[in-house]
Amino acid sequence: MTGPALVTGASSGLGREYARALAARGHDLLLVARRRARLEALRDELVARDGIDVDIVACDLATDAGLADCRAAIAPRPITVAVLNAGFGSLGPFDEADPEHEARMVRLNCLAVVDLARQLIPDMRARGRGQIIVISSAAAWHPVPFMATYAATKAFELHFVRALAEELRGSGVGVLAVCPGPTDTEFSAALSAAGRRAPGWPKAMPIETARGVVARSLAAADAGRTVVATGPVAQTTHVATRLIPLGWTLRIVGAVHRRRARIPAGNAHGN
Repeated sequence: MTGPALVTGASSGLGREYARALAARGHDLLLVARRRARLEALRDELVARDGIDVDIVACDLATDAGLADCRAAIAPRPITVAVLNAGFGSLGPFDEADPEHEARMVRLNCLAVVDLARQLIPDMRARGRGQIIVISSAAAWHPVPFMATYAATKAFELHFVRALAEELRGSGVGVLAVCPGPTDTEFSAALSAAGRRAPGWPKAMPIETARGVVARSLAAADAGRTVVATGPVAQTTHVATRLIPLGWTLRIVGAVHRRRARIPAGNAHGN
């Protein structure tokens, strides 16, 4: 499938790797993120390497103005592939979280995905082809104590994609939810709530690469899949949620993220 492609959250991590992979496939690109300097550097890299056309939109999709700017940029383009990747998380007790930070997370991880999908799908359906890729998470499989809002937004994305895929069956438009486990990007370093920063994952934890997630998810999209767990942690936890009672899962996952948030075991939070 050729034609213009959209990537949100394109300035780093998974978004940047999706842009590189789609450029290598010959797609012209519309790249969206908040950090203009990074977008400009990526644009220059891809134009020089792949000889494609790249347009950028520096905006905040958690705001009405940012969504309007993105919609205006999409409108004249027959987007064939859309990677809705922009998002962020938080780590720590929910009752200590910054309310505006949590609300912005819901707006970006949920509202922006719905808004942009609603704009993109009618045109894709009319042309009888298109692919929407939504970056969810292995956190979508079950609730995650100390990342409560983030995991809920990822579950929203997963359910949203599954429903759309059924609605669009036979239309030529594919919808894929990508559910990575721990991945080597800026995401963990940027987690914040109550002033916390997330430490690294345990050394024994398999960490996915952004390039690997992108390659496996594009292969899944090409195969017409609706959901892909891209690495060993995501795949194992997906199976485990079907076998382990939810109460046990919550205790185990809560203990892991309590430690990441540096909350003493005796603290009342999560008990």
